[in-house]
Amino acid sequence: MSQPPPGQPPHGGFGPPQNQPPQGQPQGGFGAPQQPPPQGGFGAPQQPQPGYGYPQQPPGPYAQPGPYGQTPGPYGQAPYGTYPQPGGPGKPPGNKKRTALIAGAVAVALLLVGGTVYAVTSGGGDDDRPVAHPSGDTKHSATASPSADTGDGKGDGRTDAEDLNAGRKPGEAKVLWYKSAPDAPGNGADAPGLWVTEKTAVKAAYKEVAGFRVADGTAAWAPIALPYEVCAVTKRADADGKIVVAYMSGTTDRAKCNQLQQIDLDTGKKGWHAQVADGSQLFDSTRSIELTLAGRTLVVGRDMSGTAYDASTGKKLYDLKKYGTDCYPAGYAGDSGRLVQVASCGAGGAKERDEIRELDPATGKAKWTRTVTKGWRAERVFSLNPLVVYLTNRDKKAWNISTLDSRGRFTSEVKVDKKFALGCGFLSLDRALQNCKAVAVDAKTLYLPTESTTGANEIIAIGLADGKEKWRVKSPLARAMAPVGLQGGNLIAYAGASYDEGGRVLSIPTGSGAHRPATLLQNPDGAAKIENGFYDATTVWSGGRFFLATDRLSGQDESEEKLMMAYGK
Repeated sequence: MSQPPPGQPPHGGFGPPQNQPPQGQPQGGFGAPQQPPPQGGFGAPQQPQPGYGYPQQPPGPYAQPGPYGQTPGPYGQAPYGTYPQPGGPGKPPGNKKRTALIAGAVAVALLLVGGTVYAVTSGGGDDDRPVAHPSGDTKHSATASPSADTGDGKGDGRTDAEDLNAGRKPGEAKVLWYKSAPDAPGNGADAPGLWVTEKTAVKAAYKEVAGFRVADGTAAWAPIALPYEVCAVTKRADADGKIVVAYMSGTTDRAKCNQLQQIDLDTGKKGWHAQVADGSQLFDSTRSIELTLAGRTLVVGRDMSGTAYDASTGKKLYDLKKYGTDCYPAGYAGDSGRLVQVASCGAGGAKERDEIRELDPATGKAKWTRTVTKGWRAERVFSLNPLVVYLTNRDKKAWNISTLDSRGRFTSEVKVDKKFALGCGFLSLDRALQNCKAVAVDAKTLYLPTESTTGANEIIAIGLADGKEKWRVKSPLARAMAPVGLQGGNLIAYAGASYDEGGRVLSIPTGSGAHRPATLLQNPDGAAKIENGFYDATTVWSGGRFFLATDRLSGQDESEEKLMMAYGK
């Protein structure tokens, strides 16, 4: 996304920066930067450039608000009215309390636009590997739950099993199988993660991890019973097809989320086990943690620090601690090759700010550091390659989506005047950087669904080179759709079910020419009520099958809770 030509106005926290950042060596090193950051962070201008009725502002560092030193949005309003619209019900991601770190920060949970039901990607680009991203809302053991029939009208032979394919119409896909959830306590439980390989679909729920054969839902291996509740998972598998789950150390109020267990998705075999230590700072405990995979490195994030492990062996590699005089690690994002850290600096003081850094996954050393202007907070990372970051400004009720290059230099930002339903859940004091479910990114384009309370919405393709709209496509149903991932040059999207109509999996061409949605699967109307009940769930499209799973168990006794479903032809 390029900067505007001379004389063009800035657009507050949402429009283009007035100037590009310096082109020299970016700030780096693991301690404090050797040179002071540019004004306003991300390369702020030396002089404000008023226009379109912008108020004159005095020159000088940090004179202008906005993540890149911009003046406010057009007509003195917050850009595009984009700040938090209420999302759907569900559990906010994580429950960490940044007690010391946020002493002077505002302890208000901010809502991201949307909070829609859809999830997950099939990779960051044009590959076919599914990569799931957990999200939540919805008892019975997953292993004892019924599978749906395969379309012969006989169910699975159980007298209490419902034939989910009864009355299936021509052209409708099948419910391949269905699983109900294990019993959960009355106050509910997490059911994070959904990992799909060529053979197996794996789900964590409460105190177990279960694997099912993708074709028919039969048990792929004996469920793994954990001693205590699952509290964190890696959102994707490593290169060897293994995940890591964290579970609590007990059931009391003093229990910690500090037990790590590696699991092979296809065999169900348990690998290495480790216990995570608390951080050295007060309040930096493992009451809750976040797990991030970056290449072959697993980073366990605490409130104010992190510890890195070799994901294959469980061997500790290094610690990520306070750096400079006042910066504490606050969140991590990773993919197969990169590790990005967001740090909170100067909390409660005049120099309060966020810093974004890229780290070497093998050593933890910083490759570059980029400062964000005070008042702006780096909340989410949509993509690692390219690096696309979502920021918010509570005071201005504004947000910003920016792209950074491989050296941490700001290159562009979204300039589309729309409200988007990004599916990121609640914004809280935690940094669940990779929690957004309804976003897809390839090398050149960002795909975002617009917000819609009733009826059809649109998905807008936005160029990462200039932040401008490339094209848009409307949902073919009278219901909202959202990106699921990218596959073979097409955007995969899911339009959810209504109470009496099944959802639909769509393929949208991303190249030149028309962008007409083609139906990959039309889910059966006869199972629409169940499909519609998977609110705020995770989805995966893999091998011509569509998987839908809940991420939160309510623990209510009134009825059997849903865990997951699979559709196919």
